[in-house]
Amino acid sequence: MTKLRRDHKLLVTIVKKGKAKKVMKAAKQAGSEGGTILFGSGRGIHEKKKVFGIDALYEKELVLNLVPEDIMPSMLEAVIEEAQLNREGKGIGFIIDIKKTIGIAHMDYEEEEKEELEEMTDDIKHKGFDLIMTIVNKGEAGKVIDASNRGGAEGGTVINGRGSGIHEKAKLFSIAIEPEKDIVLTLIKKDLTKGVLKAIEEDVKINEPGRGISFVLPVEQTVGIHHLMHETKNDQ
Repeated sequence: MTKLRRDHKLLVTIVKKGKAKKVMKAAKQAGSEGGTILFGSGRGIHEKKKVFGIDALYEKELVLNLVPEDIMPSMLEAVIEEAQLNREGKGIGFIIDIKKTIGIAHMDYEEEEKEELEEMTDDIKHKGFDLIMTIVNKGEAGKVIDASNRGGAEGGTVINGRGSGIHEKAKLFSIAIEPEKDIVLTLIKKDLTKGVLKAIEEDVKINEPGRGISFVLPVEQTVGIHHLMHETKNDQ
């Protein structure tokens, strides 16, 4: 039996503090197997720029849902309705294309790697950067960074969040518990991306159930990494 190929996209929803749980619930009801909530701050066009003369930043929650392409329309509709994103000042959402995903071996599909990883010419493949985002259980970030270094990365950035996956269904007093997560961001030259992903697969065992998920985002522009940019120009 031929497996169904379903490419993935990343749905990012940014809402006011306290609204993320409702967004996550709506996403799950629409078919998402889980997601990750990040905490941040910001200011929207409908929020005051200053309070008592001081620049104002408001607490925000970011919800990341990795969604199969074929259910994205219904997923987006459910999130828009729950978060009221079609009303002013309620939040924003956007979709990012995903180049490659690992760590979801339980799903019944075959994923076709985007051409940037497989079918490009050598001249194009060596240009530019990718961002590898790896979401693992709290305390596992060090393993991800060590694996990334072994694969050719120079380091990584860790963000703390919380989320729930298909293998996490714990409850306390009948209330669903969302375990803490480590999110590792790794900026890497395109020609090293596959090696870093392979190292993460081998060292973190991310394709085993409940270990985490890792995906690749294309980077259009970078600043602050002058030595890597110089190396990239020399490669060309």
